[in-house]
Amino acid sequence: MRILLADDHPLFRGGVRNLIGTTEDLQVVGEASNGEEAVQLALSLLPDVIVMDIRMPGINGIEATRMIREKQPEQKILIVTMLKDDKSVFMAMQMGARGYVLKDAGEMELLQSIRMVGGGGAVFSSDIAARMMHYFTMPKQSQPLNPALSELTGRETEVLELIADGYSNGQIASRLSLSTKTVANHVTNILNKLQVQDRHEAKKVLRNFHEAADLES
Repeated sequence: MRILLADDHPLFRGGVRNLIGTTEDLQVVGEASNGEEAVQLALSLLPDVIVMDIRMPGINGIEATRMIREKQPEQKILIVTMLKDDKSVFMAMQMGARGYVLKDAGEMELLQSIRMVGGGGAVFSSDIAARMMHYFTMPKQSQPLNPALSELTGRETEVLELIADGYSNGQIASRLSLSTKTVANHVTNILNKLQVQDRHEAKKVLRNFHEAADLES
């Protein structure tokens, strides 16, 4: 089974590479240190499984997953990260990841996760599985319509709504009686929390949220 490693930490990549080197059925065929490299190598090497981190320079792992799956819908991607928040888990699933494992998993768990995803299955760390079970057993009215928006503060939500209405940073600053620097900081936080690249993608997230809310009502 041919594996592509995508992680910006050389020590972690080296550890996983050495671990895979002890097996007879797995082989590392490429390594990427950022999201752009992950996309390029995924399309050129066509690995059986991509072991993908989320936090990487440039394009993050969730966005890279989306881009890869758009061009290679059958590509199998296993997220291996330190992030265990609901937003990251659900965004990864929405973008097409087949598994989500935490970096503190044991060696055998990681190897088995790679094999399971490569074989067409889905796998989640026990902590992640428990969070998912909790989410899906919540009363429907208590579930957030979009987990990606759940971490925004009240002020950030206000800024996002104004962005969606086409306001510039200067106009937002004037409307909310804030400095343009403060607004710029809010915008940066919004993009990071939603894990999107620009204002246009942030507007799409909010639009999808409102459409889902209309359907629920």
